[in-house]
Amino acid sequence: MKKAAIFALLIAVFYSCGSNDRGELVGVKSKKKWFAEKPYGMVLIPGGSFTMGKQDEDIVGTINTPTKTVTVSPYFMDETEITNNEYKEFVFWVRDSIVRTKLAYQAEFAGLGATPDANGNIPSGGIQNYKFKDTVANATPYQKYMYDNYYSFDTIQALDWSEEIIWKTEDFPDVDYVEVMDTLFISKDNSIDGLRTFNTKYLKYKYSWFDIDNAARKGGNRKDFVQTEVLNVYPDTTVWVKDFNYSYNDPMHQDYFYHQSYGDYPVVGVTWGQANAFCNWRTKKKNIYLLGKKNVTQVPDFRLPIEAEWEYAARGGLDFATYPWGTGSTTSDRGCFLANFKPVRGNYAVDGALYTMEAKSFNANDYGLYNMAGNVSEWTNTAYNLSSYYMASTMNPNVEDRKNKRKIIRGGSWKDVAYYLEVASRDYEYADTARSYIGFRTVQNYIGTTNKK
Repeated sequence: MKKAAIFALLIAVFYSCGSNDRGELVGVKSKKKWFAEKPYGMVLIPGGSFTMGKQDEDIVGTINTPTKTVTVSPYFMDETEITNNEYKEFVFWVRDSIVRTKLAYQAEFAGLGATPDANGNIPSGGIQNYKFKDTVANATPYQKYMYDNYYSFDTIQALDWSEEIIWKTEDFPDVDYVEVMDTLFISKDNSIDGLRTFNTKYLKYKYSWFDIDNAARKGGNRKDFVQTEVLNVYPDTTVWVKDFNYSYNDPMHQDYFYHQSYGDYPVVGVTWGQANAFCNWRTKKKNIYLLGKKNVTQVPDFRLPIEAEWEYAARGGLDFATYPWGTGSTTSDRGCFLANFKPVRGNYAVDGALYTMEAKSFNANDYGLYNMAGNVSEWTNTAYNLSSYYMASTMNPNVEDRKNKRKIIRGGSWKDVAYYLEVASRDYEYADTARSYIGFRTVQNYIGTTNKK
């Protein structure tokens, strides 16, 4: 009897030490850590309620921005507009992916005619340094299954990024490498003074997104709501010429995105679609990095802000303000301009710049955001609708209509008058249109709750 009691006690101790829950409801224990890490170059917008819309007379008389109290959730937002250097990282990643893919296929083709060594391997060097990292022979069981059942090459043909791409023609290692590069650069007939540059028509980025709104409301097969986008990501540099008739802006067309002196200036000439593609790539870039870490959860998507988020952030916590710096003039008490815009008819440069300025110019608002008024207008994720203020919810209000190609832009730009600098002023542009005065900044959802200070 005593032995049985001791045995039962040991069993009880064993189970209690193993799970330590005593049979109580303790919830699922996550093996992955999660904390809201502030992304580099972003600031936390605490969320809260504010009065959205024009709080004084709307001199344009559009009657499309009536005052309305709304509430937005907390989120992270870029402290500046996305710069040329930041967007170039995206463009260069797309470029390098395309080059490496073509080099890898050429290496595979060249290897078919090569003479194997004594061990049956294709000699390395030259184009072979850029071959696919994985093959069917050394694939994992998952990769082999996907290949056999779905003929999915992407699971077994991973690019090898360890080898540097050679750009100088005098350093090209072999004829196969030259052949690939020849197809990716503009033809000699189209070159100027023999200078051949990368053909930007190849800079296409492919990604997929899930149409949650329609899937939730209509239901049906999941695949019917998976949308795939393929678009060229290179900015339209000709906007500097096309946007202004009878104006000499050729230097901006030639140098603004290309020259390093403009690296910290806001990127322009990007469409709404290209801005969304950048958001997708930025999310992918971060999550690929996190995949190499143990017990780390992937981050929420980077995205364009909805119109309400943009206005709330622009106000910087100043309720009923006209501008990000408050209510009053566009100049300080010392007569210095507070934003980059068109303050006097024809005198664009009186505020310090003829065109755009560095993304981190003037003073930040109380949330730490720069140039929420002026410099460049900014794309939002909200479709333009005259009655959207009346239709939208009071909680994270947004009218997201993919069929409506008119998208809200906010903040005013270097070529706009002061009215468009007001935090409640709204304008629109067509999603497939690029302008020399429209850029963007991104946001990321904050997981959890943060109280407004």
